Amino acid sequence: MGGSFWNRSEMSVVFDEYGRPFVILREQQAKSRVKGLEAHKQNILAARSVAAVLKSSLGPKGMDKIIVSSDGDITVTNDGATIMKEMEVHHQIAKLMVELSKSQDDEIGDGTTGVVILAGALLEHAEALLDRGIHPTKIADGFDRACSVCLSTLEKISDRVNFDKDNLEPLYQTAATTLNSKIVNKHLQKMAHIAVDAVLAVADLDRKDVNFDLIKMEGKVGGSIEDTTLIAGILVDKDFSHPQMPKEVHDAKIAILTCPFEPPKPKTKHKLDINSVEAFETLVQNEQEYFRDMVKRIKDSGATVVLCQWGFDDEANHLLYQNGLPAVRWVGGVEIELIALATGARIVPRFSELTAEKLGIAGSVREISFGTTRDRMLVIEDCKHAKAVTVFVRGGNTMIIEEVKRSIHDAMCQTRNLIRDNRIVYGGGSAEIACGLAVNEAANHVASLEQYAMRAFSDALESIPVNLAHNSGVSAIETVARVKAQQVKEGKPYLGIDCVSAGTDDMKAQGVFETLSSKQQQIQLATQVVRMILKIDDVISPDNYA
Repeated sequence: MGGSFWNRSEMSVVFDEYGRPFVILREQQAKSRVKGLEAHKQNILAARSVAAVLKSSLGPKGMDKIIVSSDGDITVTNDGATIMKEMEVHHQIAKLMVELSKSQDDEIGDGTTGVVILAGALLEHAEALLDRGIHPTKIADGFDRACSVCLSTLEKISDRVNFDKDNLEPLYQTAATTLNSKIVNKHLQKMAHIAVDAVLAVADLDRKDVNFDLIKMEGKVGGSIEDTTLIAGILVDKDFSHPQMPKEVHDAKIAILTCPFEPPKPKTKHKLDINSVEAFETLVQNEQEYFRDMVKRIKDSGATVVLCQWGFDDEANHLLYQNGLPAVRWVGGVEIELIALATGARIVPRFSELTAEKLGIAGSVREISFGTTRDRMLVIEDCKHAKAVTVFVRGGNTMIIEEVKRSIHDAMCQTRNLIRDNRIVYGGGSAEIACGLAVNEAANHVASLEQYAMRAFSDALESIPVNLAHNSGVSAIETVARVKAQQVKEGKPYLGIDCVSAGTDDMKAQGVFETLSSKQQQIQLATQVVRMILKIDDVISPDNYA
């Protein structure tokens, strides 16, 4: 049969001499392509759709989201970074917004919701400028100039908060502002104190450095959120391996072992034939001798507590108990590293290497129990080398505990930022309104088309106070217009949205503020991502051929 063709717009079908069909695709046929203004609009729509999800979660009255993963796990949160991370996003540009939120979380630890909302608002206003025929590059350059104005304005309106070991109130206030929008806001002061005290315990105020590796977050279902405590030591979710071992050891010398507490096994396959009672007794004696040798090495080193990464059988357990050596088995690798760091211990991979110099020193190791189920945990306190602390979170279920952990982590990040740089700006949308007014003023002195982009940037900044007002149940447009007029009239850049109905718009009087670095990072990151999205005018993606 000759080469007969069946032409269609999408493909060609050709038959060979035996009548078998072959599909011939044209070059690039399996790719879909969007160019120019249509590409810009599609990208902006995708990014705005993601930002719209977070709008109702902004501020102290923001709503929570419930996210169900593909395998049925449930997350309840209003933390922007967590919502973005847990969402299943497939669009390429929408993934940029997820990365934006992650960048803010990694660098600052707070402000993850605000940065996404701001980026969404900038793109919304950029779309209106594109419809008016302004080139995307001009819009991007205008946004860049407006961003520079914002950063300099934030520095001008910032205040310095002075704190020292005797005056920690500014740190508590900063942590309280961060926690105000979280699930823990009913216990605001207690949680703020826990977050600040945890950071100060591991902070070096002279070098303005905080080592977060020494802060451990541990949670246990049961009790209520207000039962959350800060423990001045390391909490390990284990108990002593034998019920009759002492429950408390003072001036503990800790041996950390990563070798198994059992006789060695050949690595190759092996078979052991025992055909007499004497041979069996010899085997048992050899095993016992091996266990005795291991326990003797531990005793000779001077250790009073043994932490083992692996398990050990009842015989080893009994020998340790007989020799008065409290032991803990199956301790996780991360916990072992933290304990070694805090106590000054060296992790020992072989019994032959165990010496007195490799032991860690702690003031006490004690077992605590709580609840009706008698759950037990170990607390290692007064560590010699580093002041490690544990935030022990309680709550009615796992979801609440995880959300409390995220909330306290955000507050600790803001406290760390304030220790590094003690400049602050006031919250409630006051900084955004002040920046918007400054950008508008600067736009009056720009002769090129970029002034339109700068005015659009100024309008986009108002999305933060507008959403704060909307989520607080007040008339958004009326409230923002009133506060804006007050700022212009009185020249007070700390007037913002009264989200908690305190009766005053003065954020300084309310004690609502956040670090300058956090706000600057928000505006910079949002502007950079929007510039990147505006520069994309051609989207080539594989299309499933059907």
